[in-house]
Amino acid sequence: MSNLLERITVNLRQCDGRPCIRGMRIRVTDVLDLFVAGLSAEQILEELPDLEMDDLKAALTYQVATPNQQ
Repeated sequence: MSNLLERITVNLRQCDGRPCIRGMRIRVTDVLDLFVAGLSAEQILEELPDLEMDDLKAALTYQVATPNQQ
């Protein structure tokens, strides 16, 4: 699990300090919103081709580990 969480970065100068995926301007909440909208992991990876499957797992893991941080 900790390896997955290393994919989540927080930079106060990027996306208002919100958690992002691997330093990209793709926020954890962006990924979670796509899941909530009903997209599958494969569809999300098509929509956001810079992401990897482990990035999606990291976003979900982060949400579970820090539910009040969003």
